[in-house]
Formats: sequence, structure tokens, C-alpha cells
Amino acid sequence: MAALLPSFFLSLFISAFILADSQSFIGVNYGQIADNLPPPEATASLLKSTSIGKVRLYGADPSIIKALANTGIGIVIGTANGDIPALASDPNSAIQWVNSNVVPYYPSSKIILITVGNEVITSMDQGLISQLLPAMKNIQNALNSVSLGGKVKVSSVHSMAVLSQSDPPSSGSFSPGFQDALKGLLEFQRDNGSPFAINPYPFFAYQSDSRPETLAFCLFQPNAGRVDSGNGIKYMNMFDAQVDAVRSALNAMGFKDIEILIAETGWPYSGDSNEVGPSVENARAYNGNLIAHLRSMAGTPLMPGKSVDTYIFALYDENLKPGPGSERAFGLFKPDLTMTYDVGLSKSSQTPSTNPAIPSPKPTVSGWCLPKGGVSDAQLQANLDYACGHGIDCSSIQPGGACFEPNTVSSHAAYAMNLYYQTVGKNPINCDFSQTATVTSKNPSYNACIYPGGST
Repeated sequence: MAALLPSFFLSLFISAFILADSQSFIGVNYGQIADNLPPPEATASLLKSTSIGKVRLYGADPSIIKALANTGIGIVIGTANGDIPALASDPNSAIQWVNSNVVPYYPSSKIILITVGNEVITSMDQGLISQLLPAMKNIQNALNSVSLGGKVKVSSVHSMAVLSQSDPPSSGSFSPGFQDALKGLLEFQRDNGSPFAINPYPFFAYQSDSRPETLAFCLFQPNAGRVDSGNGIKYMNMFDAQVDAVRSALNAMGFKDIEILIAETGWPYSGDSNEVGPSVENARAYNGNLIAHLRSMAGTPLMPGKSVDTYIFALYDENLKPGPGSERAFGLFKPDLTMTYDVGLSKSSQTPSTNPAIPSPKPTVSGWCLPKGGVSDAQLQANLDYACGHGIDCSSIQPGGACFEPNTVSSHAAYAMNLYYQTVGKNPINCDFSQTATVTSKNPSYNACIYPGGST
């Protein structure tokens, strides 16, 4: 872990101080089951004003693909489940699809991925399931024929229901009934370097277990955490737990080298009266804290130091979708292009001050924020990621910095946690870190390493 710290911190600084740039790991789903959506050109302008780096379409609407030309925004396009039989049975159908939906727009429109079907494996339609891999292969061959193989990847999107076991995360495994179909897909994806795309929703996990502590765990809010009985890792949020369950399932089948892509995740801001969990407060907390978590570059316990590409559901409400009220209330933006609620995606709200003022400690206030005894390295690493991912200057714990030695997680976390506390304000809530920190009057400074704080 120590050897990874220099480059890891560099990525933290990049994410903390260049927030005004689009971030490739933050994507959004752009569904169109609605009759009130703004024109694609207006949407393209809206996206350029945010740090959203990628957009996932469920189809291949040419007006949207054209509108996103020369924006630098990555575009995921998809084939419908109903297209799969033709694509599977006739290579010419796949060639025609690629020639119609990719070739005219690439590379001006930055098409990066084609998803063949949506949640096909769990549809239980055996005919469709058996045709999924041939369809994907034909699309891949069609891309190869126009020299786009490797530039545009081919995948399919799955629901979490492909897993028969996900708790604890280390026990994650695919349902035995799906493993044969998945094995062929995964071998194809490994050979072609495409990601395994899946839709984890902590919202649904909360609906099935609506205790307050589960809500905090799902919303990335302070909580006691949950220890994985299989490996002793403490998880502090449901998103990481779900993603690592998928990682464990892939590893168990021998596909450790396939990357994971989060094709959908989100939280509704309203719903029917009998639905548990939808609210503006919860939606803002989930999506806002998810974005902060991604920007921290913490990764997950099983995949640390890198944020998995994550597409938030959704850009707009889709007012014609069937189902409960929550299905029509996931939009981050309204049709008039205003925010439904603010999760920090706007470039204008993220642009760092040109002369940021770091408040000096008040003479009457003393104390340093330090980890409590007995806190695990995993939790300390999470605290370190959080602090350095929220705009403080962690250069002192980089190589050559006054506080780099000792080069341990506990030492670096202690410095970063205290600096966060001193910088953002000496409110006890800023020295909580999921109840793993406390304010002390004992000065932890040593040698040339000076911890800000105390009396002045």
C-alpha cells in the first residue's frame, strides 16, 4: 500500500483542485421515455456546464449523438433487446447497425461503448439469452470491419439479480443458473477489453431493510459500518459493498482482469405514499455523497485508488415511464434545465477560488483532531481519502513533505484528518469521521512535521 501512495495522492490532488473539468468517471443516464424533454442541443449545452464526462443512451438517437459532437463527452449507445435476434442471426444486420449508428458520427461524437441489450440475462427469456453473445460478437466484428475495434467497446448491462449471493461482499457469486451464459459473455469481454456493466441500487436495498442505520449506510452518511465476516474488511457504505460483491463474483469465476462499470445507480426524490425512501433530502445525500466519493478516488476496499466509472440515473425525469411514482422522479435536472437539487455537478459552483482563504485557528480554541485508538487501516485509509478528496493541501504527506515519514496509513491519516478539521471549521462534526476520531489537547507535531491547531 505504501508504494502506491505517491501516485494515489497525485490523483487525489487532481480530483480536488481541477473539479471544473469534466470527470470521466462521472456519467449520467439520458432516458427518453418522456414527452417534455428539452432539445438535444440544449441538453448538450447543459452537460458542458457540468463535470459530467459521459452520457449513456438506451438507444442510438441520431439527434442526440449529433448534438454531443465536439463536446468531448463520452457516449454510450445501446441496441434494444428486440434487436438482438436479428443482430445474432445475421452479420449483415450488425454491419448495418454499426454503419447507421456509429460510423457517420465517430470520432466527432465520442462514442465509447455499445451496450447490446439491457438486463437480458435476468429476463429469463432463454431464446434471447442464447442469442446475446452471438449478437455481441457480430457487433464486435462489424466494428472491426471499419477499424473501430478497441476504440468502441461492446458490452451488455445486467441487474444485481445476476448475483445469488452479495452479502457479505467477499461471498459475492453469480447465480448458478446464469453462470454458463455469463461465462461465454465474460470470455468475450476479456478478449476484447470491455467492462462488465451492472446496475447496483442501494435505494432498493434500503427498501427491503428500512432501518435508520441502513439508510445512513446507503446514503454514505456517518454509521457504524458493516464488517465483512469473510475477510474482516469494514464497509462504510452500501455502494462499495455492492460493487465489491460484483468484484468477488467475477473473481470467483476467474475474471479478475475485467473492469466493472456502473451503468445505473441513483435515488428518487419523490414517490408514492406507500414507498419507503424517496425524498429530496435522501436523493441529494445519495447522489451528492456518491459524487464526492468518486472524486476522492478512494475506490472500494477490493479496488482501491481508482474510481469505477459510474452513470447516475438519471439526467431528466421520464414522465411517461410506468410503475410506481419513484420511477418518474430520478432526474437531476428539470426539463427547463434547472437543477432538481444541487449535488455539486455545476462547473460554476465547483470552480475553486483563485485565492482560497484558509481560516487561522482562533486563539481561544485549542486541540487537534486525531484518530481514536484501535481504528483499522481500512477505515483510516477511508478517512485519508475523504480528507484529501475535499480540497485540503495534503502535500506535506507526499514524498519529500515534512510529514511523509513515517510512511504509514495511520500517520498520514492523522495529519490529513487534523488538517481537514482545522481547515473546514472546528465544529465537532468535522472531527467525527464515522466516530473514529476525537479532539485532543496533546500536540501530535514531531520534528519538522507541524500539525496546525492548538493555541496561538
